[in-house]
Parts: sequence; structure tokens; C-alpha cells
Amino acid sequence: RYLRTLYLGLQSRWQAEHRRRHFYWRMMFESADISMLRLLETFLKSAPQLVLQLSIMVQQNSIEPLQGLSASASLVSLAWMIASYQKVLRDSREDKMPMSYKGAVVQILWHLFTIAARAIAFALFASVFQLYFGIFIVTHWCIMTFWIIQGETDFCMSKWEEIIYNMVVGIIYIFCWFNVKEGRSRYRMCIYYVITLSENAALTVLWFLYYDRKTTSDFDALILVCVVSSSFALGIFFMFIYYCLLHPNGPMFSPRAGGCIFRQRPAPAPGSPADAVTSPPRSLPRTTGGERDGAPGERDSCVPVFQVRPCAPPAPAARAPRTEGPVIRIDLPRKKYPAWDAHFIDRRLRKTILALEYASPTTPRLQYRTAGAPQEVLEYETTV
Repeated sequence: RYLRTLYLGLQSRWQAEHRRRHFYWRMMFESADISMLRLLETFLKSAPQLVLQLSIMVQQNSIEPLQGLSASASLVSLAWMIASYQKVLRDSREDKMPMSYKGAVVQILWHLFTIAARAIAFALFASVFQLYFGIFIVTHWCIMTFWIIQGETDFCMSKWEEIIYNMVVGIIYIFCWFNVKEGRSRYRMCIYYVITLSENAALTVLWFLYYDRKTTSDFDALILVCVVSSSFALGIFFMFIYYCLLHPNGPMFSPRAGGCIFRQRPAPAPGSPADAVTSPPRSLPRTTGGERDGAPGERDSCVPVFQVRPCAPPAPAARAPRTEGPVIRIDLPRKKYPAWDAHFIDRRLRKTILALEYASPTTPRLQYRTAGAPQEVLEYETTV
């Protein structure tokens, strides 16, 4: 996949002007998939390794140079990958504002300190209660997985693939927050961090009551407790800095903040058929910085990773006559949210759409099978 991404990136530089965009977006799709796989790999490998290393350090009450270096590398890789994935995901979507490098750095610090507090609390508790720690991890993972499943995510093609994906994401939820659902997530995030804070406090207090006084002094134990609490507080501080100052969609607590998803479907524009679901064309350019910093209240202030619609519908305008182009028929019902273009449709279909877009002077149309209506629904292809 890395070689494929490099090849597509080189092609986007070497090809003629009218083909560069075709290879560029294929490179961005490949890069987003790589980041997702790396994120899952990191939390399945580096996170348990970090807890094991910290637990050994606590039991031995000493830190070897290579042990400290390895644990630091595991911690940085966890924070780096989750911030990197969210930045690449935004960069690969035309309907999302890109994340700045300042925002990415602050997000790395946010996850670095919260994961550090979580891992140290795990290591302290596991150094004394090995069996109960295993029971706690399995219970927390089951609860988080059930929470994700009842949220009805739409990442995979089939139900069982979706459940397996939710089970893997549940492992990420053991260590940090990861938004996987469309819509506003501030309440779900608050609930998650309240649970995390309670668990960290309970695990640290239980360790402080039962730790081995022969190997660890009271002063060192107090320092470890302060490290857990201060690290979590720093992580929450950087989280507020990110959402209040550096979020691509604007301040989280803006007085004119609105919702991310339409509560009611906007009225169709004059001249468009009643059964047409329209969206911005594929060739719509990314919003520039000057346009994003225009009138107050125009920027969405919501939190979600998969935010795909503006808060307020644009003013109805007469639509220009559409030239008939290629039609792609999909024998699947349309997803509830338009985030299907990033993950739901098979890669071959995405490549077909890109090829048709290059070969045809007009944007390809997608035709879905609808379960509730006898006629098919038409939608213009946007960001696939």
C-alpha cells in the first residue's frame, strides 16, 4: 500500500494537467486507508506493549534506558497515529475542511497525555492485581464494544464485518476516545472521559492502598499518583485548546454554533425533480482559508470526525440544466448519511467512478435501490 501511494503520488506530479487530479485523489484514498490500518495495528500492538513495560518498571521500581526509550516510542506512536489518521481523513475529503499542522500538534499532545495517564493507571493496578486487571479490561472492552454497536456505525459492507470492526474499535476505546459515528459527539465524548476519569482514579487509589511498601517508598507512590492526575488534566487542557481554538470547523463553544446534520430536509431547488437528492459536484474546489474566515456563524463548530454537511442549507438557487452523463446503478439502499463515499463503497467501484469522471465531460450519476419507494433515487457523485 505504501508503494501504491508513492506511485499514485508520482503520477499526480508527472501526468498532464487534466489527469493530475485523478491520480491525486486516488493517492489520498490510499493514504487514508493506510492510516486506518496503521491506527488499528498500533493500538493492537503498541498499547498492550506499553502497559506491560510500565507494569514491569513499577514492579522493579527502576527504569532501564532501553525500557524507557521503548515505552516512550510506544506512547508517541499511539498519539501520533490517531492524530495522523484524523488529519489524513480530512485531507482526503473535499467536503471537510483540512486540519492545520498546529491543530495536529495540539491533538497529538491531547492524546499523548490522556493515553499516558491511562497506561500508567493500568500499569499501577496490574502490578498488584493481575487477575482483576484482566477482568477489568475484558469488562471495559465489552461495554465499549456494545456502546459502539448500539450506535449503528456504517463502516463495512456486511453486518458481521461491522461487528468485527466495532470489536476492534472497542480496543481503542480502552485507551482513548475515537469518534466513529456521524453527528455531534460532544456528549458522547464527555460521557467517555467522565468514565475514564472515574476508572483512572479508582485504579490508582486501589494501587495506592495495596502497593508493596518494601519496593516502593511512600514518596515515590505519591509522585506516581500526581503523575497520573496531572497527565490526564494536561490532556483535557489540550483537548479544550484544540476544540476552542484550532478545530477546522471553528470554535466548539461558538455562540452561533449549529448542528451538523439537517433536522429537516431543505426544500428542493426550483427546476429539480422531487425525488432527486442533490449535493455539491465532484469538481467543487476546497474552501480556501479566506472563505472559511468570512462572516461569523458560517463555520460549523461541531466535533465529529465524519462531519459532512453544513449547519445551514444554502439559499435555493435555480439549477442549470444538467447534461446527461454516465449512470452507475448500485443495487444497495442509500446510506442514511453521505459518509458512505469514504468507506462503504467497494474500492473497485470508486476506481470505476474516477475512470468515468476522467473519460466523461459530465459528472457520473449514482442510482440507488430504495426500499421505501418504488422509484430509484438519483444523486450526483460528490467526493468518491
